[in-house]
Amino acid sequence: MWQALDCSNISFLLKLINRIRLQRKMNPVFVVFQSLIGVELMRVDTELISKANQIRQANVDDEVHLRGLIEISNYCRCNCLYCGLRKDNQRIRRYRMAPTEILSAARLAAEFGYGTVVLQAGEDPNFEPEVIAGLIEQIKKLGLAVTLSLGEWERQTYLLWKKAGADRYLMRHETANPELYSILKPGKRLSNRIKNLEILRKLDYQIGAGFMIGLPGGLDVEHKADLALLTHLQPDMAGVGPFIPNPDTPLGHFKAPSLENTLSILAQVRLALPSAHLPATTALESLYPQGYEWGLMAGANVIMPNLTPLHYQHQYQLYPGKAQTRNAAAYHQRIMELLNKLGRPVGKGPGHSILWERRQKDEKSK
Repeated sequence: MWQALDCSNISFLLKLINRIRLQRKMNPVFVVFQSLIGVELMRVDTELISKANQIRQANVDDEVHLRGLIEISNYCRCNCLYCGLRKDNQRIRRYRMAPTEILSAARLAAEFGYGTVVLQAGEDPNFEPEVIAGLIEQIKKLGLAVTLSLGEWERQTYLLWKKAGADRYLMRHETANPELYSILKPGKRLSNRIKNLEILRKLDYQIGAGFMIGLPGGLDVEHKADLALLTHLQPDMAGVGPFIPNPDTPLGHFKAPSLENTLSILAQVRLALPSAHLPATTALESLYPQGYEWGLMAGANVIMPNLTPLHYQHQYQLYPGKAQTRNAAAYHQRIMELLNKLGRPVGKGPGHSILWERRQKDEKSK
């Protein structure tokens, strides 16, 4: 059973991080970046970043996997204090994409050469599971892998979607503090979140977990408990990005974390999960115009270009200033230029998790 304050199972990780920091203090090697918004200077720990990048290269190579994101609904039955989709937010226009619109966006992913589409939504109780299953079946016919990020459901629903062909399921835990979790997500429990992830893994999904950096109320500023939980879960993918305050939520008056802290935590996640997929998140790109680039330099190997039609993107406001609210083709071109600049090739095929492929091999050898 997961114990939120027990970090002993990542002792090796913490020793490695402390050794890097000690070397830095003995012989300071900092690079000072001017903030991309031109307001302040950011001091980024290049030794930690460099180590994470080395581990990334050694374990998952240089390929960057592109997952086409389709935000299929902004309805949500939850009331999370940090999220712009919370059910009490009356300032956004709710939408639910038609199946034909979703399939059109998926075809665009195939045309761009992406290996995966991600169907993301709030916990929309009126998006019937059978409709989702039908969409999965149709998308699989396009030769694409399917990742779902649809919140918490019953086991039979997960099983329905798995039988339809779903490959992965993303379900971030946001914080490893059970008390803070229940405060920020009224009516929800961290233990149930972890139980859902365990159910998904038993159903042979590739699972994605993750947390929010700088979440208000978190006393564990170095996120040791979050890193310990990720190490315990051993997810196939870890989504880790900065908290961005949304003025339409109860946490709208808090501040986002610094770029230095965000990149440091992202690098530490790569140290904790050498073989997992780690995205350079949209949240990081939203805070800093070169967020994708810096994320890729800090150990990330995934980007999720947004293929949601523009008139829906503007209503899927998890936080303000969200990146990628622009033409999909133009944005795709920008990402390709970035990868070319960094010398990072686009990943081929579905980009399945190395950890999942190892599990499959172990099962066959039994």
